[in-house]
Amino acid sequence: SPNMSCTTRIKLVRGDTGPQLRFTLTSQVDYDPIDLTNATVTLHFREEGSSSLLFSRQANLIAPYTEGVAVIEWGATDLDQTPGYYEGEVEIVDNLGIRETIYDVLKFEIREDFN
Repeated sequence: SPNMSCTTRIKLVRGDTGPQLRFTLTSQVDYDPIDLTNATVTLHFREEGSSSLLFSRQANLIAPYTEGVAVIEWGATDLDQTPGYYEGEVEIVDNLGIRETIYDVLKFEIREDFN
C-alpha cells in the first residue's frame, strides 16, 4: 500500500488558495515512487472528528509520472472554513482502477484571516 509521511500539522489561513501541497507518493514496501501514469490522486478533506466530507480535490500529476509527484491546488472556496482542525485523506486510483488510500492522515489547522 502507498506511503506518505507527514507528522506536522499543515497551517492554512481561511479563504486562501495557497499554499499548494506537493506530495511524492511512495510504496510502503520499498519506498520507491508510485507510477502515477493514467492514475488519479484525490485529497478528501473534512473537519477533524467528523465523518462528513467538506470537499474532495483532485491533484495535478507532475511528469514524469513514474516519479510519483502530485500537487493539490486549492479551489476558490476550499479553505473558506471555520477556523479549527481538519484532516485529509489521499486516495490513488491507478490505471487498472485499483483504489489505494494512503494510511497516514494529513493534519491541518485553519486560522481566521486578519481582514
